Amino acid sequence: MTDRIQDRIKAIIAEQAMLEPDQITDESTPQDLGIDSLGLVESIFAIEEEFDISIPFNANEPDKSDFDISTMGTIIAAVERLVAQKAA
Repeated sequence: MTDRIQDRIKAIIAEQAMLEPDQITDESTPQDLGIDSLGLVESIFAIEEEFDISIPFNANEPDKSDFDISTMGTIIAAVERLVAQKAA
């Protein structure tokens, strides 16, 4: 399940960044991928829709939210956590 979530997130981000999914690493930041703040918001909406989850509105402030958007790895981990919480 985790690999599938990761692949789906990378596909969403890749589409926004106009890249191939294999060009996205866990260490990539949205800025590294050329995603601006509007693109990041669009990506978050697409992720919410894809997984039927709600990402906290303050995700851009990791000290106030447990959803960290600083790298692709942290985004993937946070989405996996929300998907697991929803399934429980």
